[in-house]
Order: sequence, then structure tokens, then C-alpha cells
Amino acid sequence: MDLSFLRPLYEVAGPVVSVHLDTSREDQDADKRIELVWQGLRRELAGQGVDAATLDAVEAAVGGSPEIIGPQGESLFAAGGRLLSVHTLAAPPQVNRAVVGPVADVVETVLDRDRQLPHVVVALDRQGGEIDAYAVGAFDAARSRSFNGSTLHITRVKAGGPSKASYHRRTENVWDRNTAGVAEEIAQAVASVDAAVVFVGGDDKATAALRDQPALTVLNVAVVDVSGGRGGDDALASLRRSVDEALASASARAHAEAFEQYTAAAGTGTGISSIPAVADALAEGRVGTLLLAADRSNDPLQWSSADDPLRVTSSADALTGSPGDEFAMSAAALLLRAATLGDAAFTEILAGNDVPDGCAASLRY
Repeated sequence: MDLSFLRPLYEVAGPVVSVHLDTSREDQDADKRIELVWQGLRRELAGQGVDAATLDAVEAAVGGSPEIIGPQGESLFAAGGRLLSVHTLAAPPQVNRAVVGPVADVVETVLDRDRQLPHVVVALDRQGGEIDAYAVGAFDAARSRSFNGSTLHITRVKAGGPSKASYHRRTENVWDRNTAGVAEEIAQAVASVDAAVVFVGGDDKATAALRDQPALTVLNVAVVDVSGGRGGDDALASLRRSVDEALASASARAHAEAFEQYTAAAGTGTGISSIPAVADALAEGRVGTLLLAADRSNDPLQWSSADDPLRVTSSADALTGSPGDEFAMSAAALLLRAATLGDAAFTEILAGNDVPDGCAASLRY
């Protein structure tokens, strides 16, 4: 996964506030629950010395995707009295938390986006269908908000702001149209985001007719049947659930393949593991892909500086920047900053893959 979307967070002088919370809307009390969670986090941040203007900037954006029904999360970053970025997540973080530090703590945000794949969703019924292509992330300029979870786009904003789909086509009277033409539109949607998979939900006869079309059979993507489709809120909710599940399975397969590639690289000396080894390689600009496990509960504190952001060490004495410029944070936060600024990619290490420190890297050389 490309980490360049994080660069603006590292262009500000700290302290930076990072907030990650569950903003799921599955009950009538969701607004009140989100408000209470945020107020608790706000008190924690105020106790850590965060100024009121920065807290107010975060508060104005918290819970800002009420049109999305179902599970979701939110990552917000702020500094110096202004909001830096907001990300709606496909799934809530495991723990609601807020921290302030010299560097943005982006672990939840990165993991959520990394679990997405560019894909196309096709929803058909006897009257017609809709074809939507979704990139891994999309930005709604009207609200200055990024949507990490592409499945969230299935519930589009009804008013205000652009459609978050990269490609959208509504096909009416699909039974009377040339099925080959519908397949061509799907192929265009795949090309628009370089989709890895196409999910098709709806009428069985229509989906069966599409599968044999040459425009789809020549595509190098999987075509997966899912439940749900057009036809009201229930069909839409079913479509989202089934796409979420199928997308998670496809993402797991992609991560397993990425780890196999790392294992092969380790066998040739171009794959390394452990925080110290990876940190040294990042400082030298040799990391092509950083790999981290999601469980960072035992993450050690590491040291870095503003003068030399690519260098991450276990001791402040090992840094060469200006005296007093050094600071300590969790290893993952600093490694992700170094990887971003060093133009490295990222992929998650899935549970069950035993790697020292839950940290590894594939090297450029």
C-alpha cells in the first residue's frame, strides 16, 4: 500500500493530536454514544495539556459521517488549533483512544486502509442495475474528509458533496439491452480503478448472463457473487454486509501472498525482521515495503528527531540531530513516519505469522 497520503501529517511541527474512535451507527443512540466517548477522550487530551482550540477543531469533525449506516470508525488528526485530516474507516478501531505526541500516531488509519482492495460492485434487478468502482481511498473535497473503507461508499451521500465512487453507471432496462454492452461498462469500471475483484449481486438470471460475456472473461480479476442488490434499504444493507465479508476474504488472500513474497525475499537476504534491523534499513533508504503486525500492545518506545525523521533508534544517544530535538514514541508510529518519508510501501502481517517484534521489511537492495 502507498503511504503518501500520510505526508501532510508529517509537515507540521508537533504536538499532534491523534484520535481513533468507534463511530458505528447501528442504533438510535449512536449520536449520544459517540458524543460521550469523545467527551471522555477530550478530557484525557486536556489533561495532557492540549489547548482548547485544537480540541474544538477535532470536536467539530467527530462523528461526521451520519449518512453511513452500520459499522465504521474515525481517525482525526489536529495540531496548532486546526484540523489536519479526517478519515472515515471501514471498521471501528479495537479501542477508542486519543494521544498527543510529536508525531501523528497513524497505526489504526494505515491498517484500515491497507485492508481494502480496489473493486467494482454491480447491483442488478429486473429493471436495471448500478455499477460502481471504488479505489482504496477517496476524498470528499466538500467536507475535507477521506473515506478509507471503500465499502462505505455503497451508502452514498444523498445530498451535498460528490459521489465517492470513482466510476458510477446506472443501467436501466437491463433485460432489454445487449448484455455485452453492460459487460463493457463493467470492464470500464474495472479499468478506472485497476480493480482486483468484481462483486455482483442481484437477480440470478442477469448475473448468469453477464458471466459469459467476453469483456469480463478476458479481465484479470475475480468475479464474485454476493447477496443483496437493488431494491431498498434491506437489499442495500445485505449488499454491504456480503461485500464486506467477501472483501475481507480477498484482502486476507492478498496479504497472505504478500507475506509469501517477503518469506521468499528473506531466503535471498533481501527480507529482514525485528525493529532494530528494519530501523537501520529505513535510515539507509533501503526499505521497499514495511510490514507490521496489527497487535502493537507490546510495542517498545523508540527515539527519533525532527532533523532526521528516517532514523529510529532505541536510545536518544544514537541520534545526531540538535540537542533537545529528540523525542520518544511508539515504535510503529515512528517506523511508519520513516517509511512514508522514505517512499516505502506498507503491508500488514496477518495473525499467525511469527515475526520478531511483529516487524519486517522487504528491501530494495
